[in-house]
Amino acid sequence: MSPIVKALRDSSEPGFSIALTILGILLWLYFIVIIIAAIALRPAMGAVYFFYIIGGVIFVVMSAGWYRAHAFGNMTMLSPRQFPELHKMVVEGAAQLGMAQPPTTFLYNSNGLLNAFARRLLGRPFVFLTASLVDVQNDEQVRFVIGHELGHHAAGHLNPIKHFIQLPGHLVPFIGKAYSRSREYTCDSIGCYLSGDAEAARSALGMLGCGCRRLNTTFNCEAFADQEGLVPPFFGYLTEIFRTHPRLTRRVRAIRAHVQRAELLRARAAQPSPTAPVIAQYRPDNPETAQ
Repeated sequence: MSPIVKALRDSSEPGFSIALTILGILLWLYFIVIIIAAIALRPAMGAVYFFYIIGGVIFVVMSAGWYRAHAFGNMTMLSPRQFPELHKMVVEGAAQLGMAQPPTTFLYNSNGLLNAFARRLLGRPFVFLTASLVDVQNDEQVRFVIGHELGHHAAGHLNPIKHFIQLPGHLVPFIGKAYSRSREYTCDSIGCYLSGDAEAARSALGMLGCGCRRLNTTFNCEAFADQEGLVPPFFGYLTEIFRTHPRLTRRVRAIRAHVQRAELLRARAAQPSPTAPVIAQYRPDNPETAQ
């Protein structure tokens, strides 16, 4: 993993990852013991469990293959010949993060939905951008979004082995969602580093909540971030713990902390001395650094 990605990782992510991994291992062991006990009592059940396992593997592989075929056959793949400016953003961002190869990136018609996501299909990295997102946002904002999605790949968030181990841990309430939210902060930080434009990063997130291309240039990030103070504390907390993504208002407020980390990282890289200062760790939701 790139030192850049390690330095930009959200401080809460490793703890949630370790907890989810431990829970996953313990629950897998529990399931194995239960299955062995059930087979011992009823040997015929072994064939049933074997059928379920094989069926699950086939379903996962077929689903990935189907989506990959759908993407290549119906979406627009970025390349030097197809929207080269967008493709260049992906290639340059992947290189800065030390990725062995840039993810295959598609642009597709979402019928108005503003979204972007990263996936790993049959061992290969992919990034998907909706046409509406690219239409609403300017180049600097899109660069942040692309950097965010590259961050999921560079930070190992889509590692299939890790996913498999942690899978049962998601049965424990809230911890899986908390881990997902910490990963989003990590990728926002990576997106800030690659874009090098704090205002573009903030407005890119804010426009996900606005969605109006005509108002993009007049979107007030400060006013949007101040809305966080109007969120009812109890219901704000209650809704947050069930979400895989932090509220947009919190993510916009956290950009300042991400930018500060990115600037410190660049300053460290510019110093030839091995005693360069260590990158400070900032919690994105820390009021002292996020406001």
